[in-house]
Amino acid sequence: MGFEALPERLAKVRAVLAQRAAHPVTIVAVTKGFGTDAIRAALAAGLADIGENRVQEALEKQEELGAGSQELGIRWHLIGHLQRNKARVAAGRFELVHALDSLELGQELDRRSNAPQRVLLQVNVAGEVQKSGCAPEEAPALARAVTALSQLRLEGMMTMAPLTDDEDVQRRTFRGLRVLRDRIKEEEGIWLPTLSMGMSGDYASAVQEGATVIRLGTVLFGLRT
Repeated sequence: MGFEALPERLAKVRAVLAQRAAHPVTIVAVTKGFGTDAIRAALAAGLADIGENRVQEALEKQEELGAGSQELGIRWHLIGHLQRNKARVAAGRFELVHALDSLELGQELDRRSNAPQRVLLQVNVAGEVQKSGCAPEEAPALARAVTALSQLRLEGMMTMAPLTDDEDVQRRTFRGLRVLRDRIKEEEGIWLPTLSMGMSGDYASAVQEGATVIRLGTVLFGLRT
């Protein structure tokens, strides 16, 4: 599969960011379902932050790229749900784990990590039963507990909006995470600068509400076959 359209698609995304974001935004190129050729195309286009949903798929791609993975300057992001039984193989393999949603998972990841591991709390702001993430009311205590773990470095929060074209619904969800983040700073004294929110269908709304990281797949690479 070719990715000749990627530079043009990326330019359109950057144009939207220039119009809607008043702050720097990191683009994570989500290569789930694509081969390492998509990763190389992303790198060629200037995108070094690579996101994968599944641990096993990410590890297979890392192995295929071999030592060149580090030489290429790839920053690996695990953006999908991490099961506790996969913490052992995930530890140390990702620059940033976006989906820490329980203290039990945090403790397991902490125990398995031999070096500091950067993480984000995943919060289910919209309360959708089909999505992972802790409840908003649980986030302050979870943030406090995770910051006490020796190997984890809590840097921010992540959420997903409902699958809808309604920008009001999208923005309400993303605003909810930002407001929660600010409340945790005020009440717990924990500053969480990273807000990972927004995907191909709603990233424009996300950056308007303060997203510092967006996770883009389809809008960059096209539909998965």
